[in-house]
Amino acid sequence: MSTNNNNDLLEKVRTYWNNRPCNVRHSQSPIGSKEYFDEVEARRYANEPHNYTFPEFDRWKGKRVLEIGCGIGTDAVNFARAGAKYTGIDLSAESVKLAKRRFKVFDLNGEIFEANAEELDSVFDPHEKFDLIYSFGVIHHAPRPERVVANLPNLLADGGECRVMLYAKNSWKNILIDAGWDQPEAQDNCPQAVTYTKQEARELFNAFDNVHVDQDFIFPWNIEHYVKYEYVKQPWFEAMPTELFKIMERALGWHLLITAKR
Repeated sequence: MSTNNNNDLLEKVRTYWNNRPCNVRHSQSPIGSKEYFDEVEARRYANEPHNYTFPEFDRWKGKRVLEIGCGIGTDAVNFARAGAKYTGIDLSAESVKLAKRRFKVFDLNGEIFEANAEELDSVFDPHEKFDLIYSFGVIHHAPRPERVVANLPNLLADGGECRVMLYAKNSWKNILIDAGWDQPEAQDNCPQAVTYTKQEARELFNAFDNVHVDQDFIFPWNIEHYVKYEYVKQPWFEAMPTELFKIMERALGWHLLITAKR
């Protein structure tokens, strides 16, 4: 991709998430209020429970954590509550503004600022190191995801690790997308959402010594009800035994959960 094309795509991605930050409609309470943030958090983790367990928030007490793509700060506040020394970046100024507001509302400490994750080598001092670099559902939206990942080892402390979620190519959702029945994000016209097989994900993180990839998450809800905060499953998922649904998520989930260690 040429520099001009990359810059054009970067601005499209920035505009897309500025117009509607991720999960910003997860509550009907006044945006920026404590009630709003509490409801956003409750809805996110209720529908994506692996999003709460995957980071292992309590592991990072007293440790330095960098989140790439902090969004409106749902995971960020949980790292901070657990005692992590938290830093978050996001391409979207609107997301950063809400995340900073969230930290103020809950009287939490952390550093949050706007930055392009493709330029991590110039964003941070080369001597600055983190114990965890975390990113959930973000890097695949970058014009050059491989450039983001290439910079991660340089920012890790000895013994540090990365925990990253990327979208899965071999997934139920991607089957529907290819058939024209779904789209990568809730809002239309997402400018970039790269998908990966497990093997492609391992290759993306080939600079790490130890890479583990799990698969999870199929969205079971009827969209027409879900946007009205009503939880009605699609009939084929309603009829499916819970254990079978879990097996299906592990085989065809939309989320690849990657743990990469130095």
